[in-house]
Amino acid sequence: MASDREAERSVNRPPRDLPFRGERIAVVGLGKAGLPAARRLREWGAEVTAWDDKEPARAEAAALGLTVADPAVSFGFDALLLSPGIPHILPRVHPAAAAARAAGTPVLADVEFLYRAVRAAGSQARFAGITGTNGKSTVTALLAHLLSGAGIPVQAGGNLGPAALDMPILGDDGVYVLEMSSYMLERIDSLRFNSAAMLNLSADHLDRHGDMAGYLAAKARIFARQLAEDTAVLGMDDPETAGLRGGLAAHVVPISGHTPVPGGYWAQGSLLRDEQGLIADLSTCRTLPGQHNAQNAAAACAMAVSLGLRRNRLADGLHSYPGLPHRQELVGEIRGVRFINDSKATNADSAARALASYPRVIWIAGGVGKEGGIEPLAPYFGHVAEAFLIGQDAAAFGATLSAHGVPHQFSGTLAEALSGAAEAAFSGAAEVVLLSPAAASWDQFTGFDQRGDAFRALVRHMPGGQG
Repeated sequence: MASDREAERSVNRPPRDLPFRGERIAVVGLGKAGLPAARRLREWGAEVTAWDDKEPARAEAAALGLTVADPAVSFGFDALLLSPGIPHILPRVHPAAAAARAAGTPVLADVEFLYRAVRAAGSQARFAGITGTNGKSTVTALLAHLLSGAGIPVQAGGNLGPAALDMPILGDDGVYVLEMSSYMLERIDSLRFNSAAMLNLSADHLDRHGDMAGYLAAKARIFARQLAEDTAVLGMDDPETAGLRGGLAAHVVPISGHTPVPGGYWAQGSLLRDEQGLIADLSTCRTLPGQHNAQNAAAACAMAVSLGLRRNRLADGLHSYPGLPHRQELVGEIRGVRFINDSKATNADSAARALASYPRVIWIAGGVGKEGGIEPLAPYFGHVAEAFLIGQDAAAFGATLSAHGVPHQFSGTLAEALSGAAEAAFSGAAEVVLLSPAAASWDQFTGFDQRGDAFRALVRHMPGGQG
């Protein structure tokens, strides 16, 4: 009879009956998720052909012994695993996706293959999925933290953290907590979430989905295969998300960042509640500031309880949550001024959540603006003592601020902006310097994470910083 340790090892190996034996799978896009996916699918029995439009990525795949060929040239595959960032319909179809669709072959995301492998292994591990325009990374990380703190085996990833096919096969008691982008959700086929959340919806990625109706349809796929015994957590604070309530098969648990919702989880001020009473005072949870994080905490708690966590464990988990980089991350406190890295705020809706969290800030913003710019932030301009603008669309942002009488300066680079913002804050204009750009970062950085890392390093090398 196998020992417990041997049984545990067997669960974490690829299934003995290889789930993709003999399947011909093309993997296109060999980045952070694609290359691990190609390697794992090969380990699990698939005949893998790998491709990337960039030669260095193809060379790396070839060095690992993968077959490298363009599947669009002669498409003869059972499935196409297409990197989420590569479009298969809008704004322009990738040639490999066009070939797959012409052949009637499914275009899938890596999480779909993880689900199939887990079930092929005989594991009944549960799947929890989180989507929404904003907050999904925080809820993913917070839910994983709550579950792991209670001793439940957890793997967290997807759009956040490790790629899906870098994760081990968990046993029946395990939970996969997956951040799901709209790009991933439109490429799942059989994946069923035992607990799923849609937090909110605001205009984003419309070039990819065509319009808000297309965006909503992609997001709503997180609930597509749920059954009555599953849980659907729905944000009630925007009409698009709340409007899904009547059409779902799963048990619906409503959440709100500010309004009581019968049968759900909500915040009144800083107090997180359910129908049994107080869960936690979020004002004492340093990594969960603001009304938006109240809704995030409500979502994570609702999902954790649906997955078996006892209610009396929630408060300790909320208080011990360490937070995520680039999401209202406190990166330094110098001379009484707090420096907040919210580089993940790449659109106005995200920046609004940060601006609403502090009564007075020196604001660093700018980069590659989204449709509508920062005009939607006008209700929060009263929180801004002064703005320092960077990047490609600084002039457009400045024009909006001028129209609303908000003091601002054009700084060009992040280093120049931080220098000016710190000087203003040290002079008493505000106690918070907030990097919440309301814009993408591609004009000056490789991504929001590099932008946030640069801000953190600059703060830590200031006199009085930690560097």
